[in-house]
Amino acid sequence: MSVKEEIYSFCEKMNTDPGHMEDKDLTFQVNLKESGPIQMVIKDAQITVYEDCPHTPELTLTISDDDYSKLLKNQLNTTVGLMTGKVKVDRVDKALRLLEVVKQYY
Repeated sequence: MSVKEEIYSFCEKMNTDPGHMEDKDLTFQVNLKESGPIQMVIKDAQITVYEDCPHTPELTLTISDDDYSKLLKNQLNTTVGLMTGKVKVDRVDKALRLLEVVKQYY
């Protein structure tokens, strides 16, 4: 399964239990080093994936496909990823807000 397929699968899981996304509106972009950018928008307790990146992101992450796959599976500690440079973010405050939501779905 490609990392983009994993992203869609993870987002489907989030949408089946949207309670953790209430009041958490956020537009973020993941710049996958091998597969290119992909955006996700959390709005109205739903997450939507956009491969054409039509929105202005509030948060941008840059990461390899393999490391993002590991993040989705909770096999890469976010703090370690940030400190070692495996995960780069432009807004740490927004990244922490996103992490609070995502960790509910591991």
